[in-house]
Amino acid sequence: MTVQHKILIADDDASIRLVLSQAFGRLGYLVRATGNATTLLKWVSEGEGDLVITDVVMPDENVFDVLPRIRKQRPKLPVIVMSAQNTLLTAVNAAEVGAFEYVAKPFDLDDMTAAAKRALARPADAEATKAQARAMRDERLPLIGRSAPMQEVYRTIARLVSADLTVLITGESGAGKELVARALHDLGPRRDGRFAVINLAAVPRERVETELFGKGEGDVGKLIEADGGTLFLDEIGDMPLDAQTRLSRVIDGSEAAINPRTGRRPNVRVIAATNRDLRALIQQGLFREDLYFRLNVARVRIPPLRERTEDIPDLARSFLLRAHREGLSAKAIDAPALERLKAYDWPGNVRELENLIRRICALYAEDLITARIVERELQDQNPAPAEPNGPVTLSSLVERHLAGYFADQPDGIPPAGLYDRILHEIERPLIRLTLTATRGNQVRAAEILGLNRNTLRKKIQDLGVEMSRGKR
Repeated sequence: MTVQHKILIADDDASIRLVLSQAFGRLGYLVRATGNATTLLKWVSEGEGDLVITDVVMPDENVFDVLPRIRKQRPKLPVIVMSAQNTLLTAVNAAEVGAFEYVAKPFDLDDMTAAAKRALARPADAEATKAQARAMRDERLPLIGRSAPMQEVYRTIARLVSADLTVLITGESGAGKELVARALHDLGPRRDGRFAVINLAAVPRERVETELFGKGEGDVGKLIEADGGTLFLDEIGDMPLDAQTRLSRVIDGSEAAINPRTGRRPNVRVIAATNRDLRALIQQGLFREDLYFRLNVARVRIPPLRERTEDIPDLARSFLLRAHREGLSAKAIDAPALERLKAYDWPGNVRELENLIRRICALYAEDLITARIVERELQDQNPAPAEPNGPVTLSSLVERHLAGYFADQPDGIPPAGLYDRILHEIERPLIRLTLTATRGNQVRAAEILGLNRNTLRKKIQDLGVEMSRGKR
């Protein structure tokens, strides 16, 4: 025999009560509707209802004051909150008091019935309800995670928000370095200024200085655009040496750049990020040591996702909500699927997880994401895993690096010109190490590389390869 669920509806608008009562009645549910919170509380205390759908503002009480009493009396009863006060605070409050879901008015009837079906179909588990509430809150936060490594990140951010120091953010591709930079800007005293971004891995080397300093005649560049705000330099390790010299002067105040609108030097907070070892680049002559020390006034290390796998459930639920709000199918995820996600290595970090969730939402018709679905997608993404005890090849290392790079891009699509950028990134250390091995003997290096000597000379110049004086 099929169990007939009962839905309790509370709204002081009679038309809303009528519409919802008729919609759920046609779907075969039992419905009771009231226009005040007192009656709703009475029904709940008497054990009625399998689901509550309630407005926030009622004639006698605010539902945010009522919900804690409902949670205390019947902790497993799911509650959907709806409100015309569509603010971030309303949504956050709904999550904090344990609502199963928050629905903004005016709502789409199909969305409301779908939310009700999800609430009634899931086991009435208090922890699951809390997880959903956290996801509703986290989806609106810049950084997500309650693990010990992320708590350390939060503490560091809290100390640096108002300090206005230059900050160096380190971490692998896709770990969330730009999100940390945005949090430092949005929560600090420069929040009303511009947050200007240059991704140095995506800008051709010959255009970096123009992008940063402009070319005159109204093209002022990102440095002037960020005046009064924050200049975020992503992948600072890819900055050419000549641009590094000018950036170092910007930070120490000796750069002559003038904001034409104010007639003064720009006042910016510089935040840089890298997934590379800058000290190793210094040893290779590819990064200025003085710039490193000027950037490394304060440091924030973002842990890779494999070091905080306990955050994966919250991240996954948040990405599911985000995908649904952007028009993809609403889905839930079961516990075995979350365990499979936690067992994966995530070379592309949080960006790779988000892209996986979006792909599943777009490609699968099922409302529930299972471990089978996750396994299929992970296998398709990694069709030929290396043998556990096999050798680590250059090809596998490059593929791992590229997977992280792709995952770090919006929608997983890098900017145009990827082929040349990757070749330049490989050529530079290859030529540098070969010249080091031959003690600067270009004839011998050209022979080892299989290049014409004139070709090697041109590449040294074009790629900005530098060597220490003692090895020339």
